[in-house]
Amino acid sequence: MHQRVDNGHTNSAFNGGSEVSLDIPTNTLYHTSRDCIVQEEQGPKESCLEGTQSCCSNLWSNIFRKKTLYKRFPILVWLPQYKKDYIFGDIVAGISVALTVIPQALAYAGIAGLDLQYGLYACFLGCFIYIFIGSSKDVPIGPTAISALLSFQIAGGSWQMATLLTFLTGLIEILMGVFRLGFLIDFVSGPVGAGFTSAVSLIIFSSQMKDFLGIKTSGNTFLQVWISIVNDIHNISWPDFILGLICITLLLSLRALASCSLGPKEGKTTSQKLLTGIFWTVGTARNALLVCGTAGLGYWLSMSGKENLVRTVGFVPKGMPSFQPPPFHMDAVVNETTGEILQNAQSFWDMVSTLGSGLIVVPLIALLETMAVVQAFADGKPTDATQELIASGVCNVANSFVQGLRSNGGVARGAILNASGVRTQLSNLYTSVIVIIALLYLTPCFYYIPKAALASIIIAAVIFMVQYRVIKPMWHSKKTDLIPGLGAFFACLVLPLQLGILVGIGINVVFILYQAARPKLRIETLATTTGLKYLMLTPDRCLIFPSMEFVRKVINKQGQKSTLPVVIDCTHIYGADFTAAKVISTMVMDFEQRQQPLFFYNLQPRVAQVFEGLNKDLVVIYDIHTLHAKLAEKSTI
Repeated sequence: MHQRVDNGHTNSAFNGGSEVSLDIPTNTLYHTSRDCIVQEEQGPKESCLEGTQSCCSNLWSNIFRKKTLYKRFPILVWLPQYKKDYIFGDIVAGISVALTVIPQALAYAGIAGLDLQYGLYACFLGCFIYIFIGSSKDVPIGPTAISALLSFQIAGGSWQMATLLTFLTGLIEILMGVFRLGFLIDFVSGPVGAGFTSAVSLIIFSSQMKDFLGIKTSGNTFLQVWISIVNDIHNISWPDFILGLICITLLLSLRALASCSLGPKEGKTTSQKLLTGIFWTVGTARNALLVCGTAGLGYWLSMSGKENLVRTVGFVPKGMPSFQPPPFHMDAVVNETTGEILQNAQSFWDMVSTLGSGLIVVPLIALLETMAVVQAFADGKPTDATQELIASGVCNVANSFVQGLRSNGGVARGAILNASGVRTQLSNLYTSVIVIIALLYLTPCFYYIPKAALASIIIAAVIFMVQYRVIKPMWHSKKTDLIPGLGAFFACLVLPLQLGILVGIGINVVFILYQAARPKLRIETLATTTGLKYLMLTPDRCLIFPSMEFVRKVINKQGQKSTLPVVIDCTHIYGADFTAAKVISTMVMDFEQRQQPLFFYNLQPRVAQVFEGLNKDLVVIYDIHTLHAKLAEKSTI
């Protein structure tokens, strides 16, 4: 504590410029509610039926307002402004993403434990729909590594469960958008998101070891998978392992090639521009080039009678998927030879129960991924999380009718779109067309793709997802932020992902609640112009029930130690609840019993009204001169 002379305080709640006008008594002393009565103007009451009709009418008119239509269908904004110059940029961007998303979709389907075609099924219909309702030109709809891993851990490798997960999470996203629940991602802090993403990358890396090493693995968590890897490492397939190492080396080299630029930044010659463009194109299409090259190798081995040297992905059905509703139940599957039940029948509610908390976690993580893309390339423009929720939800509901894997925006593909010079959401059209062509004509070629090559594509991508670079800034900025980040990281490694992220969020919420329950109080010994000393206690936030007992103990302790009059500066208190009022009432009575003056300075009238609901004897002062006069008056008693 320190002592200084108080020459005046600023009442920030009543500074000029405020749009709210409050009537404070002219004597600037507010003592009990008899001095100031707050009244709210009320209109004529309407019946329940009239109120319901009015609400529905307002909702209906709001939905079909021109402003709302333009907001929910962004194509109405950018399509009338579309120029011929935009066509080339959109075509190049759409083709570039297609060359990336096709091999990724095949690999992500493997992560999800599904046949490879289910990854491709998720890459055309959602892309097409996003053209009409997507708010960002840089969001390519498709499966991602995180969504694929979540689908595997939640759906267990069943295409029926995975498709239902796509449908239900899509519906939940739509509802979240309608009710404007996008703010929920604010509870996933940066450290928690970094810990979750880093853990996911290690889990995905581990899941690819079975194809990279040619061994058998089992388990859903990081520890379970690595225990099975160690147990079966003696069965390693050296041809698969060597091919995988070569593929990873090529991918990382081509990734570095994409950022190579010949000559100065400005004033390049024609040949320098051409070579720089070739480097970028080859580096960007590295996954597609690798798949084509290794598929050729697999075909040559097959024709040479060495098809068993490396393992290939095998048969991939040709053609478009059937358009049908997602499965709302599962029939029992019985081995016709032995009569053994391979799969038990499940009703819709059994399937929903199996999906469990994943129905909440998946939309949250998907929104995080999508908004990371939107905000990364927004160039300072406002972003709309609500519209992205609705768009992602509609796209996934549509994907579920073509048995598609869970999809959303991916950061890597978004970067490719942006670097390719994308101009509008129309680039998604060209991506979806190329995916459809691949489904119709190219799936026989997929038979010869080595599994080690697809595993290499995933490994070369996820190693850059480990966010170790945030540890040092966090350590220098706020060390306690490492606790929820590391908590989420280790929880996701030990537990299923949907539980791990909930643990991380829970740790973060505990920190928030602790800070709310332990507000900071500045304690000063001040003096009036006449030399009268008093204690000034200043809480730094609103008074709500978790913090009130702590605040009361601190104030009582300081009051008993000094016996000076106590003034509580309420400038930063903008709200209070019943518990706060109850504790304040008790505290006022404690000070009265000790005959120690207690004043409330700068307390907003609406907060004072809450406090007076339980105690009419508190004294609120809004002027420093009145405060000094009141202190002088109490000292002479």
